[in-house]
Amino acid sequence: MLKVDPERRKRLHHLGFEAEVCFHCGTCSVLCPLGLGELPRRVFRHVLLGRPPEEVAREVFSCLLCGLCEEFCPQRVPITRNMRILRRILVEHVWKLA
Repeated sequence: MLKVDPERRKRLHHLGFEAEVCFHCGTCSVLCPLGLGELPRRVFRHVLLGRPPEEVAREVFSCLLCGLCEEFCPQRVPITRNMRILRRILVEHVWKLA
């Protein structure tokens, strides 16, 4: 079961993570050159709701960071920046590699 963690939202926002304005239109999914389905909107939603970042690590590191999704996002969600933030959280805080 997924528990909403309001503190996690605050911590993510403090790091510059912005995905609250995403209204799940699917533009990012359609434009992804890898055809990664619901990435990144599903990843962002799960993380914002409280799912531990390590549970979406595969999806986070599958992203090419090409920016095509971000270029056409009608809500101007900073998708590549969000993915970089999630990568940094995983590397530094979860896996403690940095």
